[in-house]
Parts: sequence; C-alpha cells; structure tokens
Amino acid sequence: MRRAIMLILFLLLGCGPQAAEAPGPAVADTTAVAAGSVKTGAQVLVEQGFEALAGKRVGLIVNHTTRVGDTHLIDLVHEAPNVTLAALFGPEHGLRGTAEDGVQVADGRDDRTGAPIYSLYGRTRKPTPEMLRGVEVLVFDIQDVGARFYTFISTMGLAMQAAAEAGIPFVVLDRPNPLGGVYMAGFVLEPEHTSFVGQYPIPVAHGLTVGELARMIQGEGLLPGLEALQLDVIAMEGWERAMQWPETGLPWINTSPNIPGFETALVYPGACFFEATSASEGRGTETPFTWLGAPWADGPALADTLNAHGLPGVRFEAARFTPRPIEGMDTNPKHEGQALQGIRYVVTDRQVFQPVEAGIHVLYAFYRQAPDAAAFLARPEGLARLAGTTRLAAMLTQGTGPEAVIAAWQDDVVSFRQRRAPYLLY
Repeated sequence: MRRAIMLILFLLLGCGPQAAEAPGPAVADTTAVAAGSVKTGAQVLVEQGFEALAGKRVGLIVNHTTRVGDTHLIDLVHEAPNVTLAALFGPEHGLRGTAEDGVQVADGRDDRTGAPIYSLYGRTRKPTPEMLRGVEVLVFDIQDVGARFYTFISTMGLAMQAAAEAGIPFVVLDRPNPLGGVYMAGFVLEPEHTSFVGQYPIPVAHGLTVGELARMIQGEGLLPGLEALQLDVIAMEGWERAMQWPETGLPWINTSPNIPGFETALVYPGACFFEATSASEGRGTETPFTWLGAPWADGPALADTLNAHGLPGVRFEAARFTPRPIEGMDTNPKHEGQALQGIRYVVTDRQVFQPVEAGIHVLYAFYRQAPDAAAFLARPEGLARLAGTTRLAAMLTQGTGPEAVIAAWQDDVVSFRQRRAPYLLY
C-alpha cells in the first residue's frame, strides 16, 4: 500500500521520465503575489480624472496591453468628458497585437470611437506632421518586456522626436519592467549597430521602466532634438525595483504573439540571440524561446553540458519538437515540419536566474555542437544588431568560452548603472 501511495505522489509531482513534446515552460514561483499591489501610470491617470490631459486633444500610442482593469484606455479616454481622443497610433504587431513579427501594419479607423489609426510599423515608424495635425499631446502607454531589442521602446523614442518637432508635450504612462529594475546584463549597444531593434546605447537587459528610459533618452541625449521636449511621466504606485512581474499583482497580457507569458519574457533577453542563427528559437510551437533546437542537435548532450555549469536559477532538459505554422504567431517558422532536438529552459528560481548570461551559455553550447559552425551563425549582421556589437560573434568563432564573453561586458554595465541613476523614479 505504501509503495502504491509513493508511486502516485511520484507521478503527481512530475518526477517521472520526461516526455518528448512536454506541454510548456516551467518556472518555479518562489514568492506570494499581492493582488492589486501595483497601479500602472494609466490607472493613476484615470483615478485622477485625466487631470494631466484636461482640455487636450490626445493622441494615444497604444496596443492591446493598454488596459486599466478590464477596460482599454482608448475607451476610457473616449468616454472622459474633459479630454478629446484625436488619433490612435499602433506599434509593431498593430493596435490589437495580432500581426506577426516584422509584418507591416496598415492605417485604419477605429470602429468604436471613429478615431483615425496610424501605423508606426508600416510606411513610417515615426509619427508624421500630418498624423499629428490636431493633436495637442502625445501619450505613450504600452507594456514593454525590458529587453533592448523589443521594438516598442524604439517606437517611443521616435515618437518623442515627433512630439518635440511638433512642439507638443509627450506623456509616458509608466508600467512595470517584468524582469524588475535591478537586473542588467549584456553588451551596451555600439553606435554603428543602431537599428530599430537597438536604438540606444544601453545593455540588452537595462532594468528600466519605459518612463525611466524616456527620461534617460532625453537627459542623456540618446536621440537628437529632444532638448526642448516637455516630457512628463505619470509614475506607478506601489512598484519597487526588486519586483518581477508576479509580484505586481497585474494580469499578464501577451505583449506580442511570441511572448505568450511571463515565463517567455523571462528567458527572451538571452534566447532571442537564436533568431540570428540557423537553429530554431522555438517559433512554430506554443513555447517560443523557452525551447531551442536544430535538426542536428543532441538534446541530452546539450542539457548535460549546460547543467554542468550550475547556472543560477535554471536547469535544462532535453527536448524534441517539430515547428508547425501557427496562425497569429508564426506561419513560416524555421525548420517547418522537421523533427528537432534541443533543450528546454526550466527556471527553478526566477529571482536569481540571469537570462542574458544563460543565453550566452546556450548559444555557445549549440555553436560547439554544430557540425558547421559557420552555417550556425547564419546571420552575423543580425547577431550584431541583437548583441549590439560584433564582439559576440568574434568571440564565438575564436572559441572564447561563455564566462569570458560575460566578463567582457561587465565594465560597460557598471558604467551604465551610474549613468542611469539620475533618471530612476522608484
């Protein structure tokens, strides 16, 4: 009887042999959640009766994450008696967040409010003077993920420039950095690698909220022409720097089609490097970025190699998966229909997990195992844009180990930590 009970417990706790095609990422939650403990800048604005925007014709830079409780900010602005909704602006993935990565989005008109919708990921990525005609204040409220190459912060900076050129105020409604405000890692972007996936000389994981980053962009002159911009940040209430997303008490809304949960956002700053390789970054599955693989990979050997390093807060399991087209996520994934082997991230302690450092270890392990290392680094220019430097690819090809790669950015991160200090709000 006792043996039967133990067997049942063993199975319930998931300690049996790992099955291929396991259901998804695993993240151990080590803290309790205080529901409703954080108020976003948007919620603060609404509770203050839109006082900061009173009497203004408002342009909203928003997407599907722009909610206060169950209500979209568009509807709240439209219904407010003391402000006028003049225009809507949508970033990559569109106003509703349904367009795939890299797919251009067209202009349109909002059926509910009648406001024009201007795409900032189509014919232009910066509001034009024509788009801003009749707009008296530009408001940015989009949930970011805390990684330099996530394009929403590039949209914010270009919109700040447009507001400055139009002579209108720019207001940021602040939201949490899901990774918290302490962790910083990765090479600082070098100017020659500036692109829409890297606008600013900041580390891959920068530890800033969007409001803090906007203040730093202006204060440090990270983009030109912002000296006279009236920048206002409506701060959150209740957020502290050590908080990761689960501590905020806020519901997770998929920030983009391939960031379907906090677990993905957590590994994304390091796993995203795989977008520039010939290996799969997990697109074409329900677990992008948390599963990585290739046709030639030996998953158990990769897992053993990575686990031998004892990286904090994470272990790796061998995984097998076959990328398939998924409507709304990726309809043309790498290695479509091919059986792949690789690894799966299992985050055991998210508070000590270091996603960029872990990503370098995983990248190096795949590179060392690849039968054609040069072919594995299929897009060196893409890797330079993501890493912010050519040094990462150069170090890999020279056989430099992950510990030395990680050591190479430490001085830059220390310097960045000092530079960002005057712009912190929390």
